[in-house]
Amino acid sequence: MAPPRATAAPTTSPAATASVAAHAGGPLTGKVVAIDPGHNGGNFSNPSYINAPIWNGRASEACDTTGAATNGGYTEAQFNFNVAGYLAADLAAEGAKVVLTRTTNTGVGPCVTERAAIGNAAHADAAISIHADGGPPSGRGFAVLEPVADGPNNAIIGPSATLGTDIRDTFGAGTGEPVSSYDGVNGIQPRSDLAGTNLSTVPKVFIECANMRNATDAALLVTTSWQQGAAKALAAGITAFLTGR
Repeated sequence: MAPPRATAAPTTSPAATASVAAHAGGPLTGKVVAIDPGHNGGNFSNPSYINAPIWNGRASEACDTTGAATNGGYTEAQFNFNVAGYLAADLAAEGAKVVLTRTTNTGVGPCVTERAAIGNAAHADAAISIHADGGPPSGRGFAVLEPVADGPNNAIIGPSATLGTDIRDTFGAGTGEPVSSYDGVNGIQPRSDLAGTNLSTVPKVFIECANMRNATDAALLVTTSWQQGAAKALAAGITAFLTGR
């Protein structure tokens, strides 16, 4: 059965430019945060581009994928983009300069290697890649995916673990979403197969905010209110990391 759609989130996002201007005087003044809304709405249209092999720091993988979707057809790419826009606005309001890896949900890519490079080039103080999982329908919850040392990212392993724990704590408390019942331990999952963290030189984590294939999660994550709450919870975790709170 498809999840309720009556209060579905809009198809636009507050994110309009690659760099979001910071508001002066907030607790994150002087900080740079890179936000990566996973996938892209146009990826379905160009399989040859997104299936092209790239080197993820350990092995070959595809440039990108189309992402998951709810049984009702709401795409992960749209969810990621919306949450990223709300998060960008929240962080900018606290004084952070925000850099986004994509600014529309109608394009293709960029490749996951380029997404890492954008955060690196910005010298971000923290970076996050926003996703929603396509897990087993019986499973529920969120998981924070943390990097495993592979050489180029060795210096960020400790800070990324701290960032991941901060986000895990605030996300669960802020959204009421349980930690994943099928991925990771207590909401944390080290991953060595993701170019976005293998190639990062700035503290970075991924988050699978919920399981799009689970009916309970899907009914929540398609709504504007849940997406905005997810963004606020992520902002709280990033702020805790950057301020040491």
